[in-house]
Amino acid sequence: MMICPCGTGLPYERCCQPYHLKASIAPTAETLMRSRYSAFVMADAAYLFETTHASKRKGNAKEAYLMSAKNTRWLKLEIISTFFDQVEFKAYYLNKKFQTEVLHEKSNFKLEDGKWYYVDGVFY
Repeated sequence: MMICPCGTGLPYERCCQPYHLKASIAPTAETLMRSRYSAFVMADAAYLFETTHASKRKGNAKEAYLMSAKNTRWLKLEIISTFFDQVEFKAYYLNKKFQTEVLHEKSNFKLEDGKWYYVDGVFY
């Protein structure tokens, strides 16, 4: 049993995997954020592309997501705050010198036709 990378402490198969397999849809912006983090850890470029809002997909090809995911060693996700359509988080990863760095972002999401999508974010 693998613990889900998103930080809930739940097994992957009972947490983010159903979203990655399209067996269910993320019910909240935070859930989508967590499932996208797990998709980066798992290098699931198709899920990352599909959960990016259509207006933002042009500059985010599946190949770019795959390269980013495979070139980054993600360590942990920390949710700072959650509002209806915004999630502020810190994602910890190892850089090329094997030093821990932090990606701190306030992400914006959009609920459209019953599905949440990542739109953009502000980095700190």
